[in-house]
Amino acid sequence: MVGTGTMVRFALRRDRVRLPVWLGLLTLTTAASVASFQSNYPEPEDRAGAAETLRSPAGIAMSGPEHYLDEGYDIGAMTGHQLLGFFALAVGLMVVLTVVRHTRVEEETGRAELVRSGVLGRHAQLAAALTVAAAASLLLGALLAATLAAVDADGLTAGGALLYGAATAALGLAFAGTAGVAAQITAFSRGATGLGLAVVGAAYALRSVGDVGPTALSWASPVGWAQRSYPFVDNRWWPLLLLLALAGVTAALAFWLSTRRDLNAGLRPPRPGRPGAAASLATPLGLATRLGRGTALGFAAGALLLGAMLGSVLSDAEQMLEEVEEMASQLAIAGASITDIFTSVCLSILAIVALAAVVAALNRARAEETDGRAEPLLATALSRTAWIGGQLVFALGAGTLVLLVAGLALGAAGAASTGDASLLPELALASLAYAPAVWFTGGFALALFGWFPRAMAAAWAIPAYAMGVVFLGEIVDLPDALRELSPLGHVPSVPAAGLEWPPLLVLTALAAGLSWLGVLGVRRRDFELP
Repeated sequence: MVGTGTMVRFALRRDRVRLPVWLGLLTLTTAASVASFQSNYPEPEDRAGAAETLRSPAGIAMSGPEHYLDEGYDIGAMTGHQLLGFFALAVGLMVVLTVVRHTRVEEETGRAELVRSGVLGRHAQLAAALTVAAAASLLLGALLAATLAAVDADGLTAGGALLYGAATAALGLAFAGTAGVAAQITAFSRGATGLGLAVVGAAYALRSVGDVGPTALSWASPVGWAQRSYPFVDNRWWPLLLLLALAGVTAALAFWLSTRRDLNAGLRPPRPGRPGAAASLATPLGLATRLGRGTALGFAAGALLLGAMLGSVLSDAEQMLEEVEEMASQLAIAGASITDIFTSVCLSILAIVALAAVVAALNRARAEETDGRAEPLLATALSRTAWIGGQLVFALGAGTLVLLVAGLALGAAGAASTGDASLLPELALASLAYAPAVWFTGGFALALFGWFPRAMAAAWAIPAYAMGVVFLGEIVDLPDALRELSPLGHVPSVPAAGLEWPPLLVLTALAAGLSWLGVLGVRRRDFELP
């Protein structure tokens, strides 16, 4: 463990912006969500109506155990019921990315070997990564507890707020331990991230199925343990002991597994390659597809799951929203049904996943450059235009594919829940209306890569801002000018509104212009060497 403190300070220095942004966004989202509960469900009868709506299997699978609905569905019970499960996904994402960033990424880039050649214990880097992730989880729990305790609302007690914050922190500790284990299994950061997030997704899925069907499945999920602490309802602390035990066991397992492998290697040996390369690898697009297909498939799988979950509640959308007069008036679109309005909001949420997918795909080009793999390729007859063109075509295609998969999942689940088979083709086509916004995001990311490569991380601001507009725009009554700063703000709200071609054509033209500008920058600038 020699040097652990130094590595902790180094990790905090590197994450001095990343972690405060995570903590601030999650705390702000919690405060805004509670404010929306207060404004949309001001009276006990309003909350009772919402509780009856959420008693459906789809409502329970989306939110949490039915026990929250049994006794006085006040603001506190709504907070624990509807927020804790979703926050488990966000906290899991935060800690998995943090742990992998300071363990497997360091080995993959060669920095771990350089640092460990000095006076540094073999366990110091893993210990530092887990310490930073644990500290972030505990600080988030404290912020959430303080925020909820400060709100004067029916059912929001100080004891419940403390338990809610503790449950969130315990989830972070448990998922940090599983991320530490995932970092020992595979030799690649993408694989470690995928394994860690797969555990988070599986935990949420087990909770959803178990709350509707066999209860034993919920007790097999860390998310189920956290929700069964019932903050603001029963205030049971003992389920958090299961999360702490899981955190301790997985952390100890991660340390032990790290002694069973070599540095820069994983416990799972890499799969042998084919005797002969596929002909497609000789083309820029084929190579880009091979390198980025794992990331694209991961986003597509996430969009598929999210689309199916949202589609499963379409049959209950009208009952849920018509009881909330304030929300109905805010979302009102002339001539549109409440179900169509809700569906358009669902499509906006799914489009955010596609925006993130195209940014992640183009970040692969930046990684190829900084890791020194692009330079040998460009030393051959391959031109820069062809190389970056292959990366761009793959990224735009991946984003469009994620949109289509999300639309198909939303339509299929919606058709199953409502009995209207026409929703499947209708929503699949409606999802493609967001394709120009995805292409614009890809063009913006490429322009940054061409002219300001060190600032390419700024491309993530587009999906982040779009998420803020979609989730918080109605709550804070965001002005139209600020809504339109997001590319999604220029897409017609199909199927609630008719399809308008001019804004889509303008977005497509801007995407083409930004893409050309990015290619021009790639051709003109020097490439960075590792």
